[in-house]
Amino acid sequence: MAERNIRLVVEYDGTAYAGWQVQPGQRTIQGQVCEAVRKVTGREINLLAAGRTDGGVHARGQVASFHIDSDLPTERFAPAINHYLDDDILVHEASEAPLDFNPRYDAKSKRYRYLISSRASAIYRHQRWHCPHRLELGRLREAAAMVIGEHDFAPFCVVASRKPNNRCRIENSTWRRVGDLLVYEIRGNRFLHGMVRSLVGAMVNLARTEPDDNALNLTLNSFRDIIQTPSDERVVFTAPAHGLYLVSVQY
Repeated sequence: MAERNIRLVVEYDGTAYAGWQVQPGQRTIQGQVCEAVRKVTGREINLLAAGRTDGGVHARGQVASFHIDSDLPTERFAPAINHYLDDDILVHEASEAPLDFNPRYDAKSKRYRYLISSRASAIYRHQRWHCPHRLELGRLREAAAMVIGEHDFAPFCVVASRKPNNRCRIENSTWRRVGDLLVYEIRGNRFLHGMVRSLVGAMVNLARTEPDDNALNLTLNSFRDIIQTPSDERVVFTAPAHGLYLVSVQY
């Protein structure tokens, strides 16, 4: 049988998982999908993804791929894999990609969404960040606009994960209000580890109408300085993982 490269589009609720990437002794999205493929085909696979989401982070359109020498019809992969997955992971689509397709390195851009709710919820407590503080939408929008363009985002990256080059090009960065939700959308050519959550945490800090006297409070000017003149100092404000979604990947 000839080798094939199967591309998947995967949706998941990351609440019960330690993130995408396989980790010893941990339940992960990658591990669950690999095990489902093994049960369907009898083959061990190396599953690549467009991005390694952290524990608790969700995805609407994660893209993954694996090489395999199976003769299973392409249209059968998604339903067969889903049969062995729990309800919080769903393969929406399976297609055959060129053998040299790589979901991470071939991606042109990724889109993330972050949800903040002003109202506590028992049902949605794992799908959005309940932030009881009053936030000024105008400040959030001003800060979001500063993110657009190409910048060095090292201050918004987990220190241990920084690269020699930490520059990212952000094409879209906006806040909007939908009912009792504040919705942040960001699209860019690459994202550093923890970057979106750090950006959201910093913007929430500067948008609070009642600053915390016991915490370091950012201003729009200090946020602009961090964006325009980055340093090795890590931005300490990090929004919770459960409000973040990988929405889609563009190729």
